[in-house]
Amino acid sequence: MTSPAIVGRDVTKVYRRHAHRHQFRTLKSALLTGSVLSDLRPEETFTALDGVSFEVPRGATFGVVGENGSGKSTLLKLVAGITRPTRGALSVDGRVSALIELGAGFHPEISGRENVAINGVMLGLTRREVDRRFDEIVDFAELQEFIDAPVKTYSSGMYMRLGFAVAIHVDPDVLLIDEVLAVGDEAFTRKCLDKIAEFRRRGKTILFVTHSLGLVEKMCDDALWLRHGRAALRGDPKRVVDAYLTHVAAGEEAQLRSGRAPDAWSLSGEEAAGEPPLGPGYRRGRWGSREVEIRAVSVQDARGRERHVFVPGETVALVISVHAPRPVTDFVFGVGLFAADGTSVYGTNTDIEGFSPRRLEGDAVVRLTLEGLSLVEGTYLLDLAAHRRDGTPYDYLRGLHSLRVKSRIRDVGVYRPAHRWSFEGGAEIAPAEAPREIELGDDHRG
Repeated sequence: MTSPAIVGRDVTKVYRRHAHRHQFRTLKSALLTGSVLSDLRPEETFTALDGVSFEVPRGATFGVVGENGSGKSTLLKLVAGITRPTRGALSVDGRVSALIELGAGFHPEISGRENVAINGVMLGLTRREVDRRFDEIVDFAELQEFIDAPVKTYSSGMYMRLGFAVAIHVDPDVLLIDEVLAVGDEAFTRKCLDKIAEFRRRGKTILFVTHSLGLVEKMCDDALWLRHGRAALRGDPKRVVDAYLTHVAAGEEAQLRSGRAPDAWSLSGEEAAGEPPLGPGYRRGRWGSREVEIRAVSVQDARGRERHVFVPGETVALVISVHAPRPVTDFVFGVGLFAADGTSVYGTNTDIEGFSPRRLEGDAVVRLTLEGLSLVEGTYLLDLAAHRRDGTPYDYLRGLHSLRVKSRIRDVGVYRPAHRWSFEGGAEIAPAEAPREIELGDDHRG
């Protein structure tokens, strides 16, 4: 049995916060006191990684996922040897090439040709190896016309492409990737993915950090979810990704319920700073005579549980509690659905659909059920209204409630009709693996 390519045991990385009173004046004073971190108070340090253990088998592709600030990039820098663990042990067997901060070693004043030579040597190649691979590096970066120009004249995309090309042609045993696939246009990104796939076929060990969860499911043999610097889950990529997405969706539910989310607004109708921009003519608010008052609004699933996050195809019920202190015989209930920028998606009311009002007094509940939610991923605002048949408002709530749709499918627009593809004749297309929607577990549905 071969030994793992990467082994981490209780890896902890603690950083010292800046701008505190008890700073060391010199390196000598730090060394004389023993540890740079030992005499600091807890509030003077930040733990980026806390006791993380994992193994990456030789030849495996290992993905690391998590929210911003969870410790993903810190872990990659530790594996790359850029920094060392504060506690614990980390070992890597084989030559490492890190696609982290691409082109960090490039000198802007000298040419791309000279930078390739210097960077290649820095990454462990001999000068002869650099010369032998030079043309291949330049061809891959698509910089034949600019290779003798100073790097300072390169665009950011050219700079990143050259850095990627050098790192990928070091022929490492272990390849580290930190969210650097967006280094050019779509064609170049595909070329990068093809190169990584080639590394997998050759049995190279790959560890990469990414927010592209589809890549983790498609490419990885194993995955690690980091949360607040700790290992939340490790194992089958689909299971890890599903657990992570469920956690994210549950967090959004909690934010929406507490009113802290960017798309949860108070019934006052006043817009808060930092909200998404709305289209012309759409302003959140509330108005009307209150002869019929909307007392409460609940967005529920098919089982009658209040939720704010749904997936396409689910049943959604808008439950509106109303109150009329005196009898009313002229009344209409309406619902409008809008995209996050205020663009109208759908609207209806009881008058349009042929319902004739008779009498409303005291408390009542109005329910509109949307069967098979046919929306793409996004946040949607709700207009809810009670008014006369001539449109005179009793109570109109504009954009004060919302629902969110989460989906693995990255189509565009707002409406997602039921559809299927078919191919005939000379078109040979491999069947796509059907994207699995996010499964919101019972504990996270509200």
